[in-house]
Amino acid sequence: MWSMKYLFTILIFGILVYGCDTSKSAIETDSTNVALSDTVKIVNDSIEYEIIIIEPGFNAWLVTQPPKGYYGLNYLESRNQVYVTEYNYRVYAPGFNKNLYVQEINYDPLISYGLEVNYLLYNYFKFFEKTYNQKLR
Repeated sequence: MWSMKYLFTILIFGILVYGCDTSKSAIETDSTNVALSDTVKIVNDSIEYEIIIIEPGFNAWLVTQPPKGYYGLNYLESRNQVYVTEYNYRVYAPGFNKNLYVQEINYDPLISYGLEVNYLLYNYFKFFEKTYNQKLR
């Protein structure tokens, strides 16, 4: 009788391991598909910055926004400084949804990130506010 319980336990364990492995592959496949369609990544090694935006629907929303040159660089930088300050405050402050405010954004106002990074960051904050019904101002 003991050996039957032992075999049953091993069988259940094997099914769980196989089941977990199968679901892991499905998740990786889905993540790859999402990464291809909803990831924006910009890297510049010369000033060592990287911006990665992974949000379902962000790219589709971005094409509905004014083009990159619509806002001036100074406007985008000043708005992003306000957004980043409030966002980072919410990362550490109690009472805010930690699923929304996961990680601090390292944005240094003394660094010139350029128009493209500031444009994408600004639009991400606008998308974030609209999608999650948050006000960062």
